[in-house]
Amino acid sequence: MHDKILILDFGSQVTQLIARRVREAHVYCEIHPNDVSDEFIRGFGAQGIILSGSHASTYEDHELRAPQAVWDAGVPVLGICYGMQTMAVQLGGEVSWSDTREFGYAEVRAHGHTELLKGIQDFSTPEGHGMLKVWMSHGDKVTALPPGFKLMASTPSCPIAGMADEARRYYAVQFHPEVTHTVQGAELLTRFVRGICGCAGDWIMGSYIDEAVARIREQVGDEEVILGLSGGVDSSVAAALIHRAIGDQLTCVFVDHGLLRLNEGDMVMEMFAGRLHAKVIRVDASALFLGQLAGVTDPERKRKIIGGLFVDVFKAEAEKLKAAGGGHKGATFLAQGTIYPDVVESGGTKTKKATTIKSHHNVGGLPEQLGLKLLEPLRELFKDEVRELGVGWACRTTWSTATPSRGRALACASSARCARTTPTCCAAPTRSSSKNCATPSTATAARPGTT
Repeated sequence: MHDKILILDFGSQVTQLIARRVREAHVYCEIHPNDVSDEFIRGFGAQGIILSGSHASTYEDHELRAPQAVWDAGVPVLGICYGMQTMAVQLGGEVSWSDTREFGYAEVRAHGHTELLKGIQDFSTPEGHGMLKVWMSHGDKVTALPPGFKLMASTPSCPIAGMADEARRYYAVQFHPEVTHTVQGAELLTRFVRGICGCAGDWIMGSYIDEAVARIREQVGDEEVILGLSGGVDSSVAAALIHRAIGDQLTCVFVDHGLLRLNEGDMVMEMFAGRLHAKVIRVDASALFLGQLAGVTDPERKRKIIGGLFVDVFKAEAEKLKAAGGGHKGATFLAQGTIYPDVVESGGTKTKKATTIKSHHNVGGLPEQLGLKLLEPLRELFKDEVRELGVGWACRTTWSTATPSRGRALACASSARCARTTPTCCAAPTRSSSKNCATPSTATAARPGTT
């Protein structure tokens, strides 16, 4: 059982980055909406809780608060941006609209040598004050500390840019440590989850494979599984992992939509049917997909078209297989390559304050339409974690035209299907960088609140 951190999402579009940084510290975490029940928080068993940012304003939206169980849990709590403001309001401090709003780069002075910031700085002033280079994105600010708190950080325009109650292990910062623009942000979050919360740091992808294989075998037993294979990273890694666990109990339907690279569809078949000896049925639907996508430029519309067509083609092929009495005739499970961002980005809260980023067909009702149970072995992983899996890394490098060791990757993936431990050539690949952390949006600059 891994240590875990609970992240409560108040609607920020960069909440996922908090989870990414925590996972990079090898600590398991989950994002849940801020309006979960007290019972949920008590039952979650977190070693620490992080409150995210939000586009809202604490003095305008009185419903957007952390549940009381957060403060009663007896675990460390870190508030980020709006999370700091709701912490202040709920614990007896004050927040007000600011005449000077901060959106972008800022230099924050650390105060008080708190456990969270001790020894963490980017430079020091001639007077010896430790300074942090951070990213700010807020319109409101804390104007009065709650009882028991002390000042932890400040800027000229935001006198309370950080606060702490170290007796209760409550910490809060007005800036965003999760974005790469905050230079010491990853160090700050690691300090919180590993140092203050005491998490062991045992969330490592090398050991995840064996855990996932064991869970799949336990969940599926002797039953049959059908999986829609697109050739992308997620469904391919899911297929390889499930095949490793249950072998011929899995049937893959490869929907060739014509959107892969040149000859990549053949590589998919070579990998799964040729090397892994998995049961794969290839359906050429490229004309259908490309015809429907002709002239479409909006990304969200493209996603919906691709997702809808994939579901339609997969359902039709599944019904044909069932009618023919072959393939998945006895299948009771539908496997999907759903990953954690699919779940988070498609979600919302009971109060509908969280921001839906984009739609994902994997989170739809296909299992109910087919009358099958759902198997999602990658549901709790981010994309870079999926790639980091040994079998996932082998599959991905197999199809990369830029990879010189294609034969080595094929052999690695082939041996992975029956090995009980991660092959040496698949172990601990380099983690993908976080350069995709785009500059946080400043679109809310004209409105009160934070991001």
